This record gives sequence, C-alpha cells and structure tokens, in this order.
Amino acid sequence: MTTGACINPSLALAIGAAVLAGAFAPAQLIAGGVTAGTLIENTAIASYDDGAGPRTINSNTVTVRVDELLDLTLTSLDPGPVAARPGDAVLTFELTHQGNGPEAFRLSTIANVAGNDFDVTVNALAIDSNGNGVFDPGIDPVLPAPETTAVLVPDTVLTVFVLASVPEGISDAQRSAVDLVAEAVTGSGAAGTVFAGQGVDGGDAIVGTTGALATARGELLAGIATVELVKSVVLRDPFGGTAAVPGAVATFTIVARVNGSGTLSNLVITDAIPAGTTYAPGSLALDAAPLTDAEDGDAGSADQTVGVRVDLGTATTGNDRTVTFDVVINP
Repeated sequence: MTTGACINPSLALAIGAAVLAGAFAPAQLIAGGVTAGTLIENTAIASYDDGAGPRTINSNTVTVRVDELLDLTLTSLDPGPVAARPGDAVLTFELTHQGNGPEAFRLSTIANVAGNDFDVTVNALAIDSNGNGVFDPGIDPVLPAPETTAVLVPDTVLTVFVLASVPEGISDAQRSAVDLVAEAVTGSGAAGTVFAGQGVDGGDAIVGTTGALATARGELLAGIATVELVKSVVLRDPFGGTAAVPGAVATFTIVARVNGSGTLSNLVITDAIPAGTTYAPGSLALDAAPLTDAEDGDAGSADQTVGVRVDLGTATTGNDRTVTFDVVINP
C-alpha cells in the first residue's frame, strides 16, 4: 500500500491535513476473506512403524503470506437528478473498500461530461463525518489537495460529497452530469495486475475484479419553477342577474399554477376581503372541497379582518390548485 498521489489540486479548499485527522466516521462492516499480511502455515505429518515402534516425522513448514487485494465500488446515493438553481449544489456518493488490507483512495471529478446542457464548477470534495448522509458545513471535513481519503480498513463504507457551483443563466429543465472517480492509491489496472512489494508487510498488492478504479455519476436538473396566480370573479345579484349591486354575491376564484420544473414548498395564498364587502361564512373551498373558516387542521382559514389564507404546501408543475370564496356587497 502506498499513499502518495497528486491530483486535481484546484478542487481542494486551502485547509491543512491536520483538520482531517480523526475526522472520518465511516461505516465499517465485517471484512470478508483473509486479511492481507496473514501468514498461512502448513506442516505435513507422517506416521509409521519401523519395527522398533511407532514413529512420527514432520515435513518442513510452508508459509504463505496473503497478498493485498485492491478492490472498490463507487455509487451515487442521490435517488435521481438533484434539483439545481444557480448557486451551491451537493452531490452524494458512496465508496466501499472491498479489498482485504488497509488502503487509501484517490478521488477526482469530471464536470465537463459530454452531453451536458451546462457545466458546474466543482469547488471541493468532503467526507461525511457524522454519518447522517447530509453535508454539514463546518462539520464535515473538506479534503485538501491531493484529494485522498484516509487509509481505510477493509469493507469501510465512506460517504463522499461533491460540492459544486451551478452557473447563472441556466434554463429550466437543463441537465448536468458530474462524474466522481475513485482509485486505489497503490495502483489500478486490469484484474490480476501485480504491484510487487507494495502490499501489507512487504507482500504484493494484486488488482481485483473492479480494477481498483471506479466511476459513479451524479446528475443535476435545473428546476426554475415559478407561480402564476389568476384571479376571477362571478357576480350573482338579488334579481337573478350579474349586476354589482348591494346584496350581490361575488364569488372569487384564484388559480395557482406552477410553471417550469422542480418543486416549490410552503406555497401559501392569501387574499384580503375587499372594502365594502362582507365575507360569506363557510364559503371557503380548495379544489371544490370545503374548508373551515377557523385556523384548525385543514389548509385554510377565513376572517373578515384578516382575510383568506390557504396553505398549499408543496406544489409541482402541472398540478393547478383552485381557491374559491364568497363575499357579499354591503347594502
């Protein structure tokens, strides 16, 4: 196992390596297979009777030191494209050390992937130090140049964050892919490639089936969602017509439409009761379903002084929401 490498120094933030000491909190499984450096010893025994009595002799002892196997996997932990707007974005990956000896892994990124609608700028790579799967600034350590993990014991699972900046000027529904590359510091190559004397205790290091090199892809989807509100009114006068006279009922309809892509959260519609009118109690509705006027468990509330308030929560493209309520023109 070797640990010296130098790649992509522009991706690292200027912090000292001492910040990383003891900062990793990877998940560790029970290592499979025999640990590198283990001595497998065997001695044969022969027993016989030469006439003078039974005898036993031992052969010479054969000792085999288990070589280090270099293997890893790398996957994206994001369930799909990450919603992106101009500014900061985080992609999440999982690196699993599948070898049988202590090994560090060199990390790098490719941001200008063929077919991208836009390219991000990768600012840094960070390690999930508390195991919560979410990048916590000031808590999760950023890897200094060269971007190399600590030496990991076999079967360690490490969460890696790619910290990127999304450029201004992107358009709705544009996509961008970022590749994360991980390679065993000792080396990579075709399965069976031997790095003589570079394994544990001076043994050899052998490249496993993964080539000791893996690439995983994360994706960003530009979601530039906006809300359009369309309000209309229908009048019913006391004489069966549509005149705006005292005593006429005005039914207001507000349609909230989300345009673009992505998801909006905490969408709330409010409307004041117009001067010269009185709110008609019990007339508030969302998508034709009645809402109570009180501030209780449903999405809406209505009051002559405060007005109408309807909490739509999370809203997505193509899902219009309609609020209606009545007022009476004061006599």
